[in-house]
This record gives sequence, C-alpha cells and structure tokens, in this order.
Amino acid sequence: MATTHPLTAPPMLRAVEAAASAHLGRAWTATGFADLDDRASHPCGIVRGEPFSVFVKLDLTVGGSEQFTAELRGLELLRRRAGVATPIPVAAGQVRVDTGSLLLLEAIPEVLPDARSTEQWRSIGRALATVHQVHGQRFGLDEFDGFFGPLRQDNRPVGSRSDTESGTESGTGSWSDFYAERRVLPRLRQAVDSGHLPPELARDVERLVGRFPALCGPEPKPTLTHGDAQQNNFLTPVTGAGAGAEAVAGAVLLDPAPSFGHPEVDLALVDYFAPVPEAVFDGYREITPIDPGFARRRELWRVFGYLAVITVDGSSAFGRPFVDRLAAAVRLYR
Repeated sequence: MATTHPLTAPPMLRAVEAAASAHLGRAWTATGFADLDDRASHPCGIVRGEPFSVFVKLDLTVGGSEQFTAELRGLELLRRRAGVATPIPVAAGQVRVDTGSLLLLEAIPEVLPDARSTEQWRSIGRALATVHQVHGQRFGLDEFDGFFGPLRQDNRPVGSRSDTESGTESGTGSWSDFYAERRVLPRLRQAVDSGHLPPELARDVERLVGRFPALCGPEPKPTLTHGDAQQNNFLTPVTGAGAGAEAVAGAVLLDPAPSFGHPEVDLALVDYFAPVPEAVFDGYREITPIDPGFARRRELWRVFGYLAVITVDGSSAFGRPFVDRLAAAVRLYR
C-alpha cells in the first residue's frame, strides 16, 4: 500500500477500519488505496476493502468538522426530501483524528465522465429535476447553513427590501433579494478582500446587483436545489453497482450546498467548469420544462460562482481566467 498520501498513514487507516467495522458489525480490513486528490479540493481517496470500500476525505483545518457536518446534513436532506440517491455514511460519517477530520462514505463503483453513455448523462438531468420537484415557503434554509466549496454559505431567509429598510425581517423576500443578499454580495466582499478582483470590476458587479429585480426574470417558487451542481458533483454508478449490498440506479448526488432557491441556478452550474452533453438537459426535461428565458439568465446565475473561484483560486492558473469570465458576464447585462 502506498505510504505517500496522508490517508495511508497508519493512524488514518486505523480510524477508517474502526469506523467501517462498526458500520459493518464485524471486522473490516483495508486492503488497498486509490488516490483521488485530482478530483477534490481536499485530500481524498478510496480505501479498499470487502464487502465495501470507503471513500475518505481529509480536512486538516480547525473548521473541517463543521464543513463535513454540513455536507452530511446536505446529503441527508436531499435523500429525505427528494428521494434521490446519495452516498451512505460509514458509521456516523465523520471521525475526528489528531490532525483534523475524516469524512467517510461508502464508495460506489463509478463510470468516469469521459466514459458515460448518453443515458448516464440523462440520468444526471433527471436527478436534478427530481430535486427541483420539492418546494418550500421561502428562499433559504432554516435547518442549517452550508459551504460553497470551502466558503461559508449563509442560508438565512431574507425579508423584502422594504422590510429591511423598516427594520423588520419577515423572511418573505423575493428571489432577487435573496440572490443579492445571501449569494452574490457576500462573495463579492470576499473576492475584494482576496485582492484578486480588480476594483473597477467589483464596482461593475455592485451595479449589476442593483439591477437584479429587472434581470432575474419571473419570480420562481422556492425550490430545493443541490446548490453546487457542477458536473463533478454527480456520480454515475457502474451498472448493478451498489453501496454495500444496496444497488444504485441513476445518478448519485455528491457535495451539495442545498437551500430553497431558483432551479435555474443548478442548471447554470452544471456546465460552468466544463461543457456537458445536451443529454443532461434532455433528461431534465423528461421531468420538468426549462424556461426559454434561462439561456438569457444563465450567466447571471454564475456570477456568485465566478466570485467564489476568484476568491479561492484567483492567483492560480486555474482561477485567473474567471476574472475575464466574470467581466464578460457583467457586460451581458449592461
């Protein structure tokens, strides 16, 4: 077994084995390791064993436990409210180790994106549309806040602008209010503080936020969303594969940042890192239509995501192009 990855250190493997043994009800032994660091922002991989393997993610920061707790709660929320497939936590799903926290989920054998069939891509669209069949009373999420990548996400509902001006907080604000106050403006402040966002572009984003009431389109129902629905946060299982003894059909949802919002935000994020086949959207339409105005609003819903990338990775070769992408998005809505 490799010894260079932090998850292969003996204390880490012992923690995984203890949790998997408790989960299984008998001794479980690690037999191998697959490094998946290139697919996540945390050190992660699959610790192999029988009758199931364990997907493990490591966070070495002080707040790692809080982030993993939010991830587990998000998976449970989507599974409970929408009935979609999500990975099964191993034991409690989280283990504290001396250097941080481990997230533990049953691993599901998967078909990688470049090998997916048309039907597997369609299953991603159907899974997303299934989530979007669940509606709430207001935008946001009362149960818990979350994380968009490593960044905290405030899910508190907002009042209307008139309520805010009068000092009350009814929690019945419009979608444009919520998108501005809980998604775009916090990310804008973080991007400015990071030093990676040019001041003039920051001012352009502020002016764009002021136009949200005119740009956000018809008022949607508060809709349950994945919240970080980029294509790598969906897994397509090998046919007949399962988590443990449970067979999994269709797409499996990963790494959610759920709240009640606008379903078009999820649709916009599916391909904001890389293109996806039209089959994803065809699968979505099997369950619910896509408003014709979505094409005009697509870049508007990506603004907060662009700001997040600029904040976290704006100095890197990966992150720098997102400054230009954000500038292009702002120009679309002048």
